[in-house]
Amino acid sequence: MQDRPVSGFQLNAVPVLSRTTLNRAETLRADEQALKEGWAQAKLLRMNKRGQVRIDEGAVVLEPATALAPEPVPDAVFLGVDGDLHLWAVRDNDIEGSLSDLRAYGATLELDDFGTGLLSTAIALLNWHDKARFSAADGTPTTVTSAGWSRTSESGNEEFPRIDPAIICLIHDGADRVLLGRQHTWPEGLFSLLAGFVEAGESLERCVERELREEVGVDVRDITYLGSQPWPFPRSLMLGFTAVADPEQPLTFHDGEIVEAHWFTRAEVREALAAGAWGGATKTDARLLLPGSISIARTIVESWAAAS
Repeated sequence: MQDRPVSGFQLNAVPVLSRTTLNRAETLRADEQALKEGWAQAKLLRMNKRGQVRIDEGAVVLEPATALAPEPVPDAVFLGVDGDLHLWAVRDNDIEGSLSDLRAYGATLELDDFGTGLLSTAIALLNWHDKARFSAADGTPTTVTSAGWSRTSESGNEEFPRIDPAIICLIHDGADRVLLGRQHTWPEGLFSLLAGFVEAGESLERCVERELREEVGVDVRDITYLGSQPWPFPRSLMLGFTAVADPEQPLTFHDGEIVEAHWFTRAEVREALAAGAWGGATKTDARLLLPGSISIARTIVESWAAAS
């Protein structure tokens, strides 16, 4: 491989789900009396198992918590505060009305930093509770503690919300080409960055090397960390990287997740960005469609495309 000048870049914006302004007020989680007193004026977010919430005129509906019960209930989770108001969320699979979710906001709707933080926190917490009703340590049933921020087993073992770290990497050639892949479940034309979960005993850099070799068969160098973003689908943390690869190295697809990948020029990527995100793009027959703004992939691609 011939030496090429490496075109380094940094994120030119904070990823959407990392911009949250939600005040988590973690000191209140163990203060049962304060939570009970705050319940009278608290606001409640109802979310079904698909992560959908009620929407009214483009805004997430928060209803009085007392409409659910006169005081905090065991299955409600405390999200934080908005000024003097306590904010809670609860799983409710019977909610009706105009419903939407966080992914839809990223594709077609606008939600402020407070709203995205509220939804992403609620999704991550409620998803964890759905899967943590029995202790991983002793198998006994668990109950909600710390206002939804832990669960405790019958034997007293306390467990906390689990986060699964995953890397996501933009591969470029050190100049004006970027390698993007398409998963087999995605529609034709939709490409994004390559990603994968960190394995036990593995560093982030080694995960980048392994995942990219497994998915498209390329060897990378100059691995550089860019930034992170929560991804509560169901409970991940996306860690963004960039790396350099040789565009002459043959692409091979080993694990079956990626069905095709191509090197795209910076001009092609800029044209795709201008067309809009998949689901709302103005050119539905385009060769290249890119993810919506809610994903850190979009922020990374935009940052690379804007670099000279």
